[in-house]
Amino acid sequence: MDLEQALSISASGLDAQKTRLNTIASNLANANSTRSTQGGPYRRLDVVFTTSPVENSSPLPAAPTAADAPQGVEVSKIVPDLGPFKRVYEPQHPDADKDGYVSYPNISPMEEMVNMLSALRSYEANVTAMGATKSMATKALEIGQ
Repeated sequence: MDLEQALSISASGLDAQKTRLNTIASNLANANSTRSTQGGPYRRLDVVFTTSPVENSSPLPAAPTAADAPQGVEVSKIVPDLGPFKRVYEPQHPDADKDGYVSYPNISPMEEMVNMLSALRSYEANVTAMGATKSMATKALEIGQ
């Protein structure tokens, strides 16, 4: 694996975690939204990652098999969480049903904060990996002087 591939892998991780953080922020912002454009309460969203091959721009031969080839990460889709909504008895609320219950989004702010911390740590790890790759490239250039 060359340095460009290492940077591409870290960059793909940064991009994927950025999407995850944006999705988490959307979930937190809509934690109390009882109306959405689809009708009904906002539904929590979750990001699904998949691996994606990294291009080999090096003049050196690529890995012998696809299984050995370097893999990055990409967001394959953003899916709604189909869990049940929280029902709260509030007969005065304009969105209350005939029994006086209001359906709130299936979002746990505590769970979203844990997910946010995880995404931030993953983002930081990718930034650190990029820094290490940059440092190796700089040292390799210094050897040639």
